[in-house]
Amino acid sequence: MTVPEPAPAMAPPLAGGPRGPDALRPLLDTVLDALRTGAEERGGPLPAGGPATTAARVAAALGDVLPTHGTGDHEALRTLVHTLAAGAADPAHPLCAAHLHCPPLAVAAAADLAASALNPSLDSWDQAPAASALEAELTRTLAAEFYDTPHPDALLTTGGTEANQLAVLLARERHGPRLTVLHGANAHHSVPRAAWLLGLPPARALPTPTGTLDPRTLAEALAATPGPVLVTATAGTTDAGLIDPLPALADLCERHGADLHIDAAYGGLLALSPRHRHTLAGLHRARSITLDLHKLGWQPVAAGLLVVPDAALLAPLAHQADYLNATDDTEAGLPDLLGRSLRTTRRPDAFKIAVTLRSLGRQGLADLLDRTVAAARHLAELLEAHPRFELHAHPTLTTVLFRPTPTDDDRLAALRRTLLHTGTAVLGRATADGRLWLKATLLNPHTTTADLHTLVALLEGRTPR
Repeated sequence: MTVPEPAPAMAPPLAGGPRGPDALRPLLDTVLDALRTGAEERGGPLPAGGPATTAARVAAALGDVLPTHGTGDHEALRTLVHTLAAGAADPAHPLCAAHLHCPPLAVAAAADLAASALNPSLDSWDQAPAASALEAELTRTLAAEFYDTPHPDALLTTGGTEANQLAVLLARERHGPRLTVLHGANAHHSVPRAAWLLGLPPARALPTPTGTLDPRTLAEALAATPGPVLVTATAGTTDAGLIDPLPALADLCERHGADLHIDAAYGGLLALSPRHRHTLAGLHRARSITLDLHKLGWQPVAAGLLVVPDAALLAPLAHQADYLNATDDTEAGLPDLLGRSLRTTRRPDAFKIAVTLRSLGRQGLADLLDRTVAAARHLAELLEAHPRFELHAHPTLTTVLFRPTPTDDDRLAALRRTLLHTGTAVLGRATADGRLWLKATLLNPHTTTADLHTLVALLEGRTPR
């Protein structure tokens, strides 16, 4: 007697294809509900209880990470999305202001969903026909905002770190392995790390006691440095949001025949604000510029760019792999995408940016930038007028350094950790003038005057008298 075989189990639905949207729709309802309930459970900008409590909650929710039998789509999403949201550091909360970690716009997150569903991979045209064409249009358009040259271009990166690494790599390919990288002590840590990764001589950090790179310091270093040099300046330091004196540094590089790269991951997008673009004078004189739209650009991670004045400067990145960009395919007109990144598989991160630009336009983006800078300036004014706080300096971008007074560094560090442990506020820390300061990095354009007063009142209540 023949025993009939059991009917094969139906495969789970896919996100793409004609039926993909129908499969996604009910799952999205579950996700959105869980995001809401998780945020309600969290209640503040950070989960209360500290690392051990959060880890225990996650472990309890996960249970058996790889069970023998699955729990089904809705239960898995409901449980784990809720857990993720309840345990998140939520940059959309006005009291979550520690890092260059922005709250993404809803339209950008929705665009990212479409990109995830279709899953283009930008390592060959036949995996991403429309996405690759869109990326090419977007990168040329954004590059033209920074360079008034015939053929400006930009590469999409995972963020400022990768963009800085690419800038150093391109400089090495122009000048060889004897290249010396000079940077201010205020530079992002990825700059000296890039020199190390690329086998260059150790990068030289120049002192920045005032927080920015003094042209006289750079002039002395350039005069004492033989051989090819790459100077890295910063437009938006991580600790205080300061901008180096770009025109004077560019003059020096020109005089000494040094290349100039400007890390504008934080401040670069201010070029789109008529009110604030003057702060970036001299930016266009760099041979390359780092931008990062998951800082002051309100994009989901990742959204970095390396911008150059001429696409020909990117030629050293050219690479060939027969299965992706065979020579005869390229000669026949299929776009060659491998030279657009050091990565092979790449998400279409340009798509969410393009949707955002189309949605908001130049005016809408400028408004978000202006709102955020204004909030930082208002917070600085509140703290400066308050008898129990000391303001380090008025903000250049959206970073405000301050400290309760009187206090010492140990109590200040303990105060910050207490706020984190209770989940009431997320503030960063920075060292300036030999002292420790609390750091508020404001990136939320929805932050109100009332939110700023709440933050000051909260800190006032936590500060020892």
